[in-house]
Amino acid sequence: MPICEICSEDVASEAEMRTHLLLIHLENEMPCPFCSLSGVSYDELSLHINTAHAETPSTPSVEGSVTHRGPACTENRGKRRTVTRKEGHSGESLPPGTPSIQTLIPVAESSADASVGVCGANSRPTSHSPESCTHTKNTKERQESLEEHVALKQKRLSSPLKEKLFPCPMCSLVCRDGFILQEHVELHLQEQTINEVKGAETDEGASASSTNTGAKRYECPLCSLSFPDGLSLQEHVELHLDNGAATGAESSSSDLTLARQLHEEEEEQRKQQEAKREAEEFKKLQKQFGMDGSGGYRKQIERNMERAVSRGSMVPTEFHRKRAELMESLATGMDDGKTRTSGLMGALCDYFRREPRDTAHVWLSADTDHYSSSTGDKGWGCGYRNFQMLLSSLHKQEPYNNVLCDIPIPNIPRVQALIEEAWKQGVDPAGASHYNNRIQGTRAWVGTTEIYSLFTSLSANARVVDFHKATGQGGTHPHLFDWVKQYFSQSATRNGRLPPRVVQTSLPPIYLQHQGHSRSVVGLEQKRNGSLCLLLFDPGCPPSEMARLLEQDTAAVTTAVRRMRKFPNHLKHQQYQVLVVEGLLTPEQKQRQIANSRTFHAERIP
Repeated sequence: MPICEICSEDVASEAEMRTHLLLIHLENEMPCPFCSLSGVSYDELSLHINTAHAETPSTPSVEGSVTHRGPACTENRGKRRTVTRKEGHSGESLPPGTPSIQTLIPVAESSADASVGVCGANSRPTSHSPESCTHTKNTKERQESLEEHVALKQKRLSSPLKEKLFPCPMCSLVCRDGFILQEHVELHLQEQTINEVKGAETDEGASASSTNTGAKRYECPLCSLSFPDGLSLQEHVELHLDNGAATGAESSSSDLTLARQLHEEEEEQRKQQEAKREAEEFKKLQKQFGMDGSGGYRKQIERNMERAVSRGSMVPTEFHRKRAELMESLATGMDDGKTRTSGLMGALCDYFRREPRDTAHVWLSADTDHYSSSTGDKGWGCGYRNFQMLLSSLHKQEPYNNVLCDIPIPNIPRVQALIEEAWKQGVDPAGASHYNNRIQGTRAWVGTTEIYSLFTSLSANARVVDFHKATGQGGTHPHLFDWVKQYFSQSATRNGRLPPRVVQTSLPPIYLQHQGHSRSVVGLEQKRNGSLCLLLFDPGCPPSEMARLLEQDTAAVTTAVRRMRKFPNHLKHQQYQVLVVEGLLTPEQKQRQIANSRTFHAERIP
């Protein structure tokens, strides 16, 4: 029974084989029996089978011939295989008489001749009729011409295994020959071209349908509307652009307004925070300088006495007695003298004359009383107490006593009132504005500028010198010590003679101010090695300590003098100011000095 070499189907006779080949494998699209390839010509299918599904058949054959029968064909049908060849079969050729798909049908042969050729190549003739002989002759000629073509093609397909593998970029097929891969890829491209043609025909049909229903439409690129002509589309798009520009302008204007509003809000918030911070700092400064409205000298004394009563250290009767004395002192405006210590300058002069030791020279100011801070001004009254010391020295020497003798040593509330009167006369308006022109009833600190205003109003010629930066190593101020030495020694060297070792001058003490505190310089001591030290009266020193200078015990006096000494290493504040009184002012000089105080600037050294 004949078997089809292509699909391995059994047929009843040779005539049915011809019909089978014509109907199944020639006129219809030929599918590959081993994979899903279809829609190719017979030659293309033959090439595909010999390249992609070449196997060593169970019967003796060569590589490149495909003969599948029975179950082997059934098992391999629908599968794809990658061409792999054993090295032992790489050089084999097609032996004569072995049927192959390439020799079944000649190229460009008609369907009828092809069916005859197939029969002649694969079946035994039943008779020797003339037609059969002619057919055999024609078939033999065609087969000879085709065998040459097949031999060349088989030689090309049977490339050595030494070549590298060529994978198909469109499927999983792997080939060892570039020509085979090229022909295989062409099959893919032909199939793709057919699909594109079909798709184009479908699009043309749809376009023709659209043309039949109406004219060509122009779709807007910004929305889904379509228009019959380009002019309408252009006008429509311009409307889009105009609306977009208007919307953009409105959006830009809105953004600008929003940005300006946010900036204004941030600026307002910043100003509020800045104002709040300044208010807090101002409150701290007010509290630090006694301008927070917590009361002044009188209230502080009364509060301290009330605390003493609550602690049991003061009986109520004593509280009322001291309060009455306080009210009487405040009414008179005079200091009660409870914190004053007199006779100190004479005691210092005697001490340095008795105890020369390592002292080369000593210059002392005129007689000066020491005033200590009391419970009413503790912590803030040093400036007022230094003014009292300076005024006590001026009262004891000419020409100041003739002018200032009518002004007894005032208490602190009275000193505050005198400073306000000086401001009213126009002295130092900038300093007055700093205190809002009022310090009475407060614990306001005062310094050199307020004492300058006070002495100017009393017709005393005050001078302020500013040592605004350190001039020595370690933040010291050697220029300050040299200036003090020159101040005290100027009168002692006028006659050209060598000054005595201890000199008590007629000069008033020096008001010395630095950040947070002030003291009075009542003398200068020079050691044998040339070093200088200041002799200071400190308002913070209590009267009991200052009274030790008056004792006959040399050791006690030495201890008190040691506390008065201040060497350059002891004065390391960033800035110091000094105030000295150098004579009296005439009425014209006073008015001139008041006018100059509107732009008051201290003399700066260096």
